[in-house]
Amino acid sequence: MRWAAKRNTSPFGVLDEDSGQVYLTFGSSSKTSDFIVDSLCRVWEQMPSADKDACQCIQIKADNGPESSGIRTQFLKRMVEFANHTGKTVHLLYYPPYHSKYNPIERCWGILEQHWNGTQLKDAETLLEWAKTMTWKGINPMVEFSRKVYEKGVTLSKKAMEAVEARLERNAALPKWDILIRPVFG
Repeated sequence: MRWAAKRNTSPFGVLDEDSGQVYLTFGSSSKTSDFIVDSLCRVWEQMPSADKDACQCIQIKADNGPESSGIRTQFLKRMVEFANHTGKTVHLLYYPPYHSKYNPIERCWGILEQHWNGTQLKDAETLLEWAKTMTWKGINPMVEFSRKVYEKGVTLSKKAMEAVEARLERNAALPKWDILIRPVFG
């Protein structure tokens, strides 16, 4: 997004399609696989216990960006860890190139851009306060700012990736676009 690059912030968003709750994280560092999964972990921790208990499978619709694609080694490693952490099956579903407009979180970004249209987002505090006043289906988003510095270009060795790949259940017809990760306990 143009505004993020100008402000040295990396945006990440999660839309809970069942409740309509939007979770927005803005980072002061690069948007990396680790930033994305750390943000997902924080969203999981913020969710009401009843919602977590009722959840059988965490379905993640992603845009297949370079930091979260179905072949990105660090992302897949961290998603295996996320499945283990939550104790829930994670289902990664990717939109084909140029189809992210069908991802519901993209509509939230559009609403946010309209909401702060013309506002001078001169610093992170202004950006965060405006983001908090946006509404999606009558609900204000949960907004946070991450100051953690993330290293770019983190990858796994071939051997380490073999262990991760063993945990992935790739759809035979769409192996890069449809991946199931079951948790391992203990």
